[in-house]
Amino acid sequence: MPFISFELERWQSEWEHHVRFNLSESGVHPLTVGDLLSLAGADSETLHSLRLGYSQADGTETLRQALASLYPGASADNVIVTVGSAEANFITCWTIIEPGDKVAILSPLYRQTWGLAQNFGAEVVTFDLREELGWEPDPADVERAIMPGTKLVVVTNPNNPTGHVLSTEARTLILERVREVGAWILADEVYVGAELAGEPTSSFWGSYERAVIVSGLSKAYGLPGLRIGWAVGPAHFKQSVYERHDYTVICPSAPSDYLATCALKVRDKVLARTHSILNENYPVLESWLSEFGDNITWQKPDCGAICFARLLTSPDTVELAHKVRADYDILLEPGEHFGLPGYIRFGYGEKPEVFQQALQGLKPAFEKYVGR
Repeated sequence: MPFISFELERWQSEWEHHVRFNLSESGVHPLTVGDLLSLAGADSETLHSLRLGYSQADGTETLRQALASLYPGASADNVIVTVGSAEANFITCWTIIEPGDKVAILSPLYRQTWGLAQNFGAEVVTFDLREELGWEPDPADVERAIMPGTKLVVVTNPNNPTGHVLSTEARTLILERVREVGAWILADEVYVGAELAGEPTSSFWGSYERAVIVSGLSKAYGLPGLRIGWAVGPAHFKQSVYERHDYTVICPSAPSDYLATCALKVRDKVLARTHSILNENYPVLESWLSEFGDNITWQKPDCGAICFARLLTSPDTVELAHKVRADYDILLEPGEHFGLPGYIRFGYGEKPEVFQQALQGLKPAFEKYVGR
């Protein structure tokens, strides 16, 4: 069986540390350790005296309780702390999927689960968010894709790359269909907390007994370097993913576990910083995009430091991204990495002054390759 490479991560791993401006990033500008400790009102002495031994494998009780409090009705026994949401997705798919299983995936999305399912031998079908429907799914597509015999349904909500939050009607439709066929649902909710309007996205947690929620501190919290994620699910399911966690990374790092606990104690402050960056930068991006007239179309995202724009004059956005990187030292994220050629996912979570410099540097490239 041929191995499916994760194109987006290959692209970012290759180039993100070798360009002047990185507009491929989908989170907000990261906090420093000092920033986080200051927000939390914590001194550095505890961190300095922390023993660098193995931490509690599924996350310390303190951290798991803090995470459980975000999901009404959950306890620490429902939570496993992972090395980023990427590990949470991996061990969840590993637990559920067997060769020959049917997996239905909402598309476009961060294609980790799309590739994992196929690498685990599953048959993957997609049901698409449609731009003409405001990035909502067509009900007929939902019913077609989530068919009897489907083992797992994967959704990313808020969505990456569109930044769209599913309507109540779409969530209800998906859940009704999942119940009908008896599938598991994996809801990647890593962007929850980064809503531009500040209204938190409703979680899939508590809506269905076979729901697993994956999230982490990388996107909304601006703490990707901590590599702290989590999965929340039924207690018996937590035990199954825990056994697979023994085969992957064993445990999160002790400093990351401690700093993650600090972040959750001041979650409101951390997310307020995120909202400030997003609401300052998005109008700047919107004004910049509008300079290219009808050559670029987009819909305002509901959530996240991401805007998915269609370039009507540049159908091959991988080629465009290569030219921009090589000639202008700026990294973009092409739509092909989400299965949609002709789009660019713009990340706008940088420091506002740096973001404006990046757009100024990008302008001549778009004037040349996209037109006005």
